[in-house]
Amino acid sequence: MIHKFNQVNKNIVIDVNSGAVHVVDPLVYRILDYYSIKSDLEIIGLLQEEYTVEDIQEALEEINTLKNEGLLFSEERYLEHESFKNKQPVVKALCLHISHDCNIRCKYCFASQGDFKGQRTLMDLEVGKKAIDFLLENSGKRRNLEVDFFGGEPLMNFDVVKDIVKYGRGREKEFNKEIRFTMTTNGVLLNDENMKFINEEMYNVVLSIDGREDINDHMRYTINGQGTYEVIVPKLLKMAELRGHKNYYVRGTFTKFNLDFSNDVLHLVDLGFKNVSVEPVVAAPQHDYAIGEEDLPTVFKHYEILAEEYVKRTKEGNPFLFFHFMIDLNQGPCIIKRIVGCGAGAEYLAVTPEGELYPCHQFVGNTDFMIGNVMDKSFKKELYYTFAEAHVYNKEKCNECWAKFYCSGGCHANAYHFNKDINVPYNIGCEMEKKRIESALMIQAKLAEEGV
Repeated sequence: MIHKFNQVNKNIVIDVNSGAVHVVDPLVYRILDYYSIKSDLEIIGLLQEEYTVEDIQEALEEINTLKNEGLLFSEERYLEHESFKNKQPVVKALCLHISHDCNIRCKYCFASQGDFKGQRTLMDLEVGKKAIDFLLENSGKRRNLEVDFFGGEPLMNFDVVKDIVKYGRGREKEFNKEIRFTMTTNGVLLNDENMKFINEEMYNVVLSIDGREDINDHMRYTINGQGTYEVIVPKLLKMAELRGHKNYYVRGTFTKFNLDFSNDVLHLVDLGFKNVSVEPVVAAPQHDYAIGEEDLPTVFKHYEILAEEYVKRTKEGNPFLFFHFMIDLNQGPCIIKRIVGCGAGAEYLAVTPEGELYPCHQFVGNTDFMIGNVMDKSFKKELYYTFAEAHVYNKEKCNECWAKFYCSGGCHANAYHFNKDINVPYNIGCEMEKKRIESALMIQAKLAEEGV
């Protein structure tokens, strides 16, 4: 299987199974429309009014060489790979819902403004300890583990965060493992004391802001209805600077209200942030901020605008990172990561303040997906393995998709919320993901051409 596209006058061809990416001339690009279904003589007959026979034959030889080298029209190579056939999923990451409460109200919040459709509660230390124990005991031979403090707003329960980190640091040594703690925060409660602790102990930090002031404050506001932009921008910038602009992202959400989201990304960059992620809202159609099929052309246009600006600023020596444009063509993710993605429900689990286990934060509150509880060590292995097997080879739509080894089958939660089946991907999300991948590959081609 191959995929070809043109963006910013670059003809790019992806060989899906090998992962090879080629920038080709217009003739090769044209021939690939017919290569698998026409003979050489038929192709020459179709194109000889536009190109010389010699040029067409040379292009065909080039394609044949790439095919013989396994770089074009290559055979499927992952399904029978030993690492996939013998995969044994282990828990390697937990999302600790340290606070089912929040000090702001986001209009699009999937967590019902922080309480996850339940009581506003905080995780106590005992639950946190049991969660750490569960991770260490169920992580098999995996050495590097991850724990993300999530909410609601984690800083509303910061003393327990500190105690859990201290407990984890002590226990990880017993298991010869290393826990990488991370945190997601809206930044309202950031101060010198907690920033110092976060920068010393947190491997990565996600700082929430949506972009331009009017856009941010329309969707993210305090309990009293006041905008958060003026409060958080100085704090988030200070945090980014204290971290040396490494190991953090400012993370925003764009909605139907700001389909020109490239302006929000660039606004954040112009404020001084170097690592940015602004992602599409996932919401049911009845919400006025939901992105629909009719919005996709505008969304695609702004991914292209952003990609061109990304190239421009990189060439000018003023680069920034945009999360969805980060593709490594030299090494990239391992085979298992290409096939199973984030691993929600198997490698990655969410823990509520009561200790309940869910496949990820977006399933929390739906008791049909409660997978166990760290307090009594219960663990529904049948549900666990249902998620472990929700990979690209078990998703019919993914089998025919050129992007499957980049998106790894997409988000299970989005699939369920829109299609009531974790194996049926969310179509609008698929289309946006494919456009992001194309834009990311265009960036790689342009920068390589410029020797950057």
